[in-house]
Amino acid sequence: MDLQVRVGEPDFDLGDELQRVLGLSDTIGGVANFVGVMRAASDGRSVQAMELEHYPGMTEKALSNIARQAGDRWPLTAVTIVHRIGRFVPGDQIVLVLVAAMHRGEAFQACEFIMDYLKTRAPFWKKEITPQGEFWVDARASDECSADRWLST
Repeated sequence: MDLQVRVGEPDFDLGDELQRVLGLSDTIGGVANFVGVMRAASDGRSVQAMELEHYPGMTEKALSNIARQAGDRWPLTAVTIVHRIGRFVPGDQIVLVLVAAMHRGEAFQACEFIMDYLKTRAPFWKKEITPQGEFWVDARASDECSADRWLST
């Protein structure tokens, strides 16, 4: 499985990432992707900006481990994870997960698995900047529930 993990400030281009993965093998039958974008509201309040921090080295290792777990569950050709850090405003791209497999079902499931685990098990810290002040964001119970469902499958 080709595995690419990048964490940093630079933006990504979905088209470029897709072309790179498609060039890896002529056995790819499906590519699923998720692009996470910063939104202007969270939990009913306006969000003007967001800052994402990480623990260098540990974060990349955690993301690689999550991708390998997906590769252990499904026969994947490639996984690309790009996660940005720094300051974001609404509309900015934050995360890309791109999964290639022989069949679409495997690609879809693995992409969803990676995002569920990334949201709950990767060491990122998020601070929202709102008109009411700055707030560190705790993990959401709904994200934990999404990740927990993979424990029984």
